[in-house]
Amino acid sequence: MARSLTLHYPQPILSQTHHHKHQPPLHLNPKIPLTRRSLLLLSSSSLSIATTTPPASPATILPPPPPPPLDTTITDRVFMDFSLCPTTTFPSGTDSSNAPLCSESIPLGRVILGLYGHLVPITVTNFKSMCSPTSSSYKNTLVHKIFPGQFFLAGRQGRRDKAEVRPPLDLPRNTETIDSKAFMLTHSRAGVVSLCLSENDDEDEIKLDPNYRNVEFLITTGPGPCPQLDSKNIIFGTVLEGLDVVAAIASIPTYKPGERIRQFNDLAEFFGDERAQNARSIWNRPLKTVYISDCGELKVAKPSLSPSLP
Repeated sequence: MARSLTLHYPQPILSQTHHHKHQPPLHLNPKIPLTRRSLLLLSSSSLSIATTTPPASPATILPPPPPPPLDTTITDRVFMDFSLCPTTTFPSGTDSSNAPLCSESIPLGRVILGLYGHLVPITVTNFKSMCSPTSSSYKNTLVHKIFPGQFFLAGRQGRRDKAEVRPPLDLPRNTETIDSKAFMLTHSRAGVVSLCLSENDDEDEIKLDPNYRNVEFLITTGPGPCPQLDSKNIIFGTVLEGLDVVAAIASIPTYKPGERIRQFNDLAEFFGDERAQNARSIWNRPLKTVYISDCGELKVAKPSLSPSLP
């Protein structure tokens, strides 16, 4: 057994102005015996306290620098004239590229688009080709869907006798559809022009063609943003003039199925019935024929404008 060792310390001198006793620290208390074990523990703890240094403060981590701004300089201008037929019927069985869709068409006005040729050059080049005099692929084709308060769609591919688009055979393949930089802009206001990817409703048999080129586009109508379109469609331009025409198109009434039809459609889609998707293809179609009566590129002395984000 370890031998107990008792140390005696002189009593502290008390000041005459204090009437209470100060208690010495635990290791200096004369009433508590100190053993060899306690002395070793006391000496080791004192040594560790003396040799321990405070940890160095971590280095300040600076945030990464912001990415460079996107080049949204307007390099080209394209005009589109929109017209309206009083009914949904138009002459069929003939090529509509050179003839108006109806004899009593009502002009809605001209929309001038500014294109971001530095940001997405392939998308801009293809869009201009669709409006060139040699192609006129967008001319006399339908605005086939309108989503009130959001956007409208045009450029659906198909048969010319149904006022649908037929792109030129030599149209380049758009590799910007897999470029992340092409998806960084947002549909933040009315007048944003995008190449349709997520909203594209071309027939599957057309999309499976090896020579398929996506030329369907949308224009946001406002009044608010369309965040559901962000990161899914390629913004390649903005409306410079003619937002009143865009608003007029957005105000045209569309086909809206009743709640009961929607419920049956959801049920059919749940069971994998292909007819559900076919039925939805006519939802949001305008009840009057809206079409692009003319389009082309505007040649100006200085096409480049200062950058303006959409």
